[in-house]
Amino acid sequence: MQIIFIQYIYLVLIILALVMLANKIRVAYPIILVLGGLALSLFSILSKITIDPELIFFIFLPPLLYEAAWQVSWKEFWKWRRVITSFAFPVVILTSCVVAFASYAFIPGFTLALGFLLGGIVSPPDAISATTIMRQVKIPKAYVSIVEGESLLNDASSLVVFRFALIAVITGQFDFGKATINFLLVIVMGALIGLAIALLLYFVHRYLIKSPNIEIVLTLVTPYMMYYFAERFHFSGVLAVVCGGLFLSSRRQTMLTYKSRLQGFNVWSNLVFALNGLVFLLIGLQLPSIIQQLGDTSLPRAIWYGLAISFVLIIARFLCTFGAAIFTRFISRYITVADANPGWKGPIILGWSGMRGVVSLAAALALPLALPTGRPFPGRDYILFVAFSVILVTLVLQGLTLPVLIRRLGVPRDAETDEEERLARLEANKAALKWIEDAGASGKFSPDAANRLRAEYDERIEQLQLCAENPDDCRGEIATPQYQRLQHQALRVERKTIIRLRNERVINDDALRRIQRDLDLAEARLTGG
Repeated sequence: MQIIFIQYIYLVLIILALVMLANKIRVAYPIILVLGGLALSLFSILSKITIDPELIFFIFLPPLLYEAAWQVSWKEFWKWRRVITSFAFPVVILTSCVVAFASYAFIPGFTLALGFLLGGIVSPPDAISATTIMRQVKIPKAYVSIVEGESLLNDASSLVVFRFALIAVITGQFDFGKATINFLLVIVMGALIGLAIALLLYFVHRYLIKSPNIEIVLTLVTPYMMYYFAERFHFSGVLAVVCGGLFLSSRRQTMLTYKSRLQGFNVWSNLVFALNGLVFLLIGLQLPSIIQQLGDTSLPRAIWYGLAISFVLIIARFLCTFGAAIFTRFISRYITVADANPGWKGPIILGWSGMRGVVSLAAALALPLALPTGRPFPGRDYILFVAFSVILVTLVLQGLTLPVLIRRLGVPRDAETDEEERLARLEANKAALKWIEDAGASGKFSPDAANRLRAEYDERIEQLQLCAENPDDCRGEIATPQYQRLQHQALRVERKTIIRLRNERVINDDALRRIQRDLDLAEARLTGG
């Protein structure tokens, strides 16, 4: 146990080094981590580290999905709901069908049931890779929102397809009508369980606890509760976490205190960074284990099958994205859609954003070694290697070229979010100023205090109005770059002063920490961090 723990400590240190390298060369860190894992797998000391499917599904997946749900903008999710749901359910099912027939045609001895099993494994794209890359280039928020929303739901739909295909392979029977009813039941009940637990926890957060430490720990436990109870009754734990996470994230402003939000953000960002790093590095480290499981199968032949299925997946996703764009144009004649004319650039970007990730590999590794009869599980070696090949090809090929593609297409960055933020800040400051004037007139507060605060809000409103006239020179509520640099310097002087006072024993460390926190928050607001 101690040896395993030390190994993971080494892995964390390796992850930090590889992420620093990725930042230095400006490449999305999931790609560098996978390639780094491949390189490290050549060393015997690390080649024995393998992924436990139960570890991925129960330890890694719930918090990663939950955090992703909290990052999604509910407004954007609802705005693009038709596109997201079409990618998450029909596209996943269509992709599974295409992969099923392609693998049935390409791979000797493959049945349609095994083909659907492989399709369910490799059909869900990985949002972490795509959104990490998209955030490094200037791109409209809509694309990121669609990819994030799609990934939240397609993991659930693909794992349901995987579950029923696995049953068909094991039992040798498949009832389409029964499978359809069970498919809907697994999805609906998974969502309801997630929402029920989320509703219960919402009231706990809102009315029973106000301690940041308790609230943050409860948020860490929440995704595991949702996943466990849904899976306990054989429903979709993934969809339970996603739906529950979306429900709670839309109510974070009312159910959490400001301290919980500030501290919780830091806790979750660091936790998710570590989990993502481990997941992508572990993917690369699986190469020796997967090659060993090929047995007598020819490695060149297995590589050919992996490349062929990868090509089929990429083409199928492109066809689906352009099909969705054509269908959107057609249906916009009858109902209101978010974008009646998607054009051709959007489908290309979304089509090339279909990198596969850890869910696919974990599902492949979760395949049993043998059937209930004792016979070896048919095609397991091919499924494992093809799934690994698809992840590697899509992640490296598409991941490295996606930023280039976005730049070549010249997609303009929209300023909708910046404008919305400016308007919200302006309205909030005007409302606060009106309240200050009313409170000062009522005599509840001293005129000096009211006048001082009124002057501060007057200045903020003036800066925000200047931003409306010169948006390129603004960031948040800062009027000009020169003003921003000046404020940075002023904060630096404040820090040096309080440190000097602490060193001279004029103030103690507690006072230093309290002032330092206020300065850190001021700098975070200044830089938008």
